[in-house]
Amino acid sequence: MGVFPRFGSWINQESQQLLKAESKRSKNVDSEEDNFKLPDKDYHDINETRKQDELWREAEKKHPWHNASPKIKVTHENGFYHMNIELTLGQDPDSVYFFLTDPQSGPFQDLHKRRRLMENKSRKVLFENGPRQITRVEKSVACKVFGVYIPISMHLILDENRKDLMTQYKKERVRFMKEFKGNYKVEPVFVDKERLCKKKIPMTREEYKKCSGGKGKIASKLTIDQFYKPYPPFNLPPLSWLIRGLTIKTSKVLLALLQDTTTRFRT
Repeated sequence: MGVFPRFGSWINQESQQLLKAESKRSKNVDSEEDNFKLPDKDYHDINETRKQDELWREAEKKHPWHNASPKIKVTHENGFYHMNIELTLGQDPDSVYFFLTDPQSGPFQDLHKRRRLMENKSRKVLFENGPRQITRVEKSVACKVFGVYIPISMHLILDENRKDLMTQYKKERVRFMKEFKGNYKVEPVFVDKERLCKKKIPMTREEYKKCSGGKGKIASKLTIDQFYKPYPPFNLPPLSWLIRGLTIKTSKVLLALLQDTTTRFRT
């Protein structure tokens, strides 16, 4: 069984101008109803996803994947903080992007403490254009402050492209934040290329599949670029230090949950 049906079973337990311009050639599906459904059409090869699922599960029995810590770099310029994150995950890109964009909040639940650390409180599809979908969402993120979890509400516009595996997001309203925007993308990593592709280094999935005889696993490189600017007085020390620390810590926790999810699907 492929990762998408398995995950479906498991979870059962940029601006107004942009929107106006796109809506002229897109299917406008804006409504007052919350929409937590998955898109009707897939933009990936389901059979290939299932094959990758099988390859990862078989490999995990002999040589378990090591979940490395994410690389996080934070810079500060002109009042803006820029947090860059890079993380490699032992799962194929289509599945990882599915986890990240799942309308029902996906993997961001601490199963041991039975607590959702990030979830969609409301979600409205504004319109769709092929693999591209723009939604207005309210997310709640649990931030641990001095040992106590405090929910932070975020009202965002998400611009998701399920074919390119990229998402851009921008705030409508985020607590403490004057500016809050960013993007993330998922790219393939041909982890078995040195072992299975000795004559030529593959540059595309097709080349990798051919040179590996369809036996090469594809991992995922997740890159996140987040930009934020707190409101006064949270933009000044020591409060700015607190905001920066909380942002990094919360990101690490959520990414660890994502890693845990990919581990469960490999075992």
